[in-house]
Amino acid sequence: MKKSRRHTLKLLSLFPFIPSSISESSLNSYNTSQDIIRKPKLSLNLYSFNDQLQSGVLQLEDVITYCAKQGYSAIDPTAYYFPGYPDVPRDEYLYDFKLKVFNAGLEISGTGIRNNFSDPDHKKRQQDIQLIENWAIASEKMGIPVMRIFAGSPINEIDQKKRAFNWMIDDFKRCADIGSDHGVIIALQNHNEFIKNSDEIIEIIEKVNSPWFRIHLDIGSFRDKNVYQEIEKVIQYAVNWQIKEQIYIDGIAVTPDYVKILQIVKDHHYVGYLPLETLGPGDPIEKLKILKQKVTEAFEKVFS
Repeated sequence: MKKSRRHTLKLLSLFPFIPSSISESSLNSYNTSQDIIRKPKLSLNLYSFNDQLQSGVLQLEDVITYCAKQGYSAIDPTAYYFPGYPDVPRDEYLYDFKLKVFNAGLEISGTGIRNNFSDPDHKKRQQDIQLIENWAIASEKMGIPVMRIFAGSPINEIDQKKRAFNWMIDDFKRCADIGSDHGVIIALQNHNEFIKNSDEIIEIIEKVNSPWFRIHLDIGSFRDKNVYQEIEKVIQYAVNWQIKEQIYIDGIAVTPDYVKILQIVKDHHYVGYLPLETLGPGDPIEKLKILKQKVTEAFEKVFS
């Protein structure tokens, strides 16, 4: 005890500007009249350049440079774009990639793999769990906080879907344990495949019951008339997003109300990353320019 106290006093002597009577309550009450409004940070999901990255027209390094020049805070590089996927590259490559992102003034907001837990073949699902573990280890090495995964392919037959749902919970629990072991949050992306609505997401999250298992909130994958309500119902579990050019109201594609979405974000105190993603035909650079401008203008209205 005496040694600990001497050590504390020695540390305090190095910071004479800190009052010795400082308390937790005084820290909590500091500057309450002018609290800083914390804002989410824009990231770019590199799936926006999927065709170019898959074909080799662009390399990951090219998109790092693009994101830095465009003023993004972070990037989300899907694991598909790393050489050798589904195998994980050597540590030298992972560390070099991490360094390039850091030197560009960016962060890595997340990554993701593709899995299918609706497959009735237990062996194939175990292979997917191993894939998730391999990339969770890679994410840990690169300092990536979140890795998104999927539920699986659509199942329309009710009894079959119930059976798949039950084994998925066990698979997701194993994924949560993997995330806990490596300090990487496993985020289930709602992708309008096996998962269709917010109630299914909430049931899965509550049954897995782990802080290391949350959701990657894809605004374009809710397809009924209450899209904004669906988003608000699950935002408490969101650790990452996909902000897209389109949402679907009763299955019809419309431009999102980004002000409404960001107001939900603000009201629920989400302060993590908001990755943008553009899909479909067209020049991704031009499409991202428009999308980023719309989201930035909404930011200015909501967080001004």
